[in-house]
Amino acid sequence: MVDFKNETGSYPVFPGRKYRDLSVGEVFYDSVTVTEAHLVLACGIFKDFNPLHSNQTFGERTAFKGRIMHGPFTSAVMAGLIGNYFTDTIIASLEQKVIFKAPVKPGDTLTTSWQVVKKEDKEKIDGGVVYLEGECVNQEGTIVALGEARAMIGNG
Repeated sequence: MVDFKNETGSYPVFPGRKYRDLSVGEVFYDSVTVTEAHLVLACGIFKDFNPLHSNQTFGERTAFKGRIMHGPFTSAVMAGLIGNYFTDTIIASLEQKVIFKAPVKPGDTLTTSWQVVKKEDKEKIDGGVVYLEGECVNQEGTIVALGEARAMIGNG
């Protein structure tokens, strides 16, 4: 695993990983705690006010025993990590496939990890296409989503 700590032991904002510096098998990860604000904002952003997301009383009467996050929210949390890891080296996000395995609720802490499974050199862009496999787990270790992604990454 790559450690970006500086000499003071803190994690500064770092430049994105360059294609040439990536290794097949490399893993990167991050965590975020989902809040009530995330759920409310997601309802508006996705224009999805289904009572599973917006009505606590309704949600409590379902198998979920409360409101759940939108699937695209979990997908976006996973995609966001890719954007952050390749801060200024990502040229294009080419594809992302996510399979949802369990519900996510406000209060859950999600940890997303991605592994580089393949690299495809592209001379024309001074970089290449990176193939990733990922998972997102909650604080109990339950897999809430599995993903695959491809991104075009440069060396600049």
